[in-house]
Amino acid sequence: MKLLKKILIVCLALALLSIGCISALSKKSPAPLSNENADALAEAMLTALNKPAFDSLNYLQWEFMMGHKYMWDKQNNVANVQWKDKEVILNLDQVDGKAFVNGQEVEGDKKRKLIDRAWGFWCNDSFWMFAPFKIKDPGTQLSVVEGKEGNKALKVEYVNGGVTPGDTYVWHLDKNNIPTSYQMWVKILPVKGMEVSWEDWIEVDGAKLAQKHGSKMMNFEMKGVRGGASLSDIGTESSSFKY
Repeated sequence: MKLLKKILIVCLALALLSIGCISALSKKSPAPLSNENADALAEAMLTALNKPAFDSLNYLQWEFMMGHKYMWDKQNNVANVQWKDKEVILNLDQVDGKAFVNGQEVEGDKKRKLIDRAWGFWCNDSFWMFAPFKIKDPGTQLSVVEGKEGNKALKVEYVNGGVTPGDTYVWHLDKNNIPTSYQMWVKILPVKGMEVSWEDWIEVDGAKLAQKHGSKMMNFEMKGVRGGASLSDIGTESSSFKY
């Protein structure tokens, strides 16, 4: 009984310490600055990244953490999602498609579970790939806030829609309006206001995409980023998107 009591006391102390650390590391979401044109700052950022080039991009390919591989038929909004021995051809508008295990198509509940899992991967991983181009999605609310060193930053609140309504991001920009990092106030992370870098920018058919992200707690990169107007630009064929 005494040992159990000691264990409970230690667990409680660790929990309180954890809560204290989270509280100390967390930051309040900044309040909007008055009389600032958020839409103008958003447009400046999108212009710097060449959003028209991104919008006209036909195909995009990349690999995220944990071996999640993606090919995206952007114009038809169909993704090929692969991990381990799984492959899902996913209609992103309908959240439906085909699912395979070791190259063999599966049906029923197993298919549904794999499609739902691929959809969850896509929602998270694709955001890390092209979040800057989603700042004016339906359901977003924009404002200008004070950034680092007193400069202006763009606050994007996902008020409704999507998978995680309520999440907020503050984009920090360089003098050319290219994002250098964003801070996150998201449900999935206990530390609020965590800052993660957006760096190692490349151009894919004119559109600027960041390949690396880093913070004090994590570092990762997008691998094999390729894109273009034709399937050959990403080294695949039309069967990759047939569902």
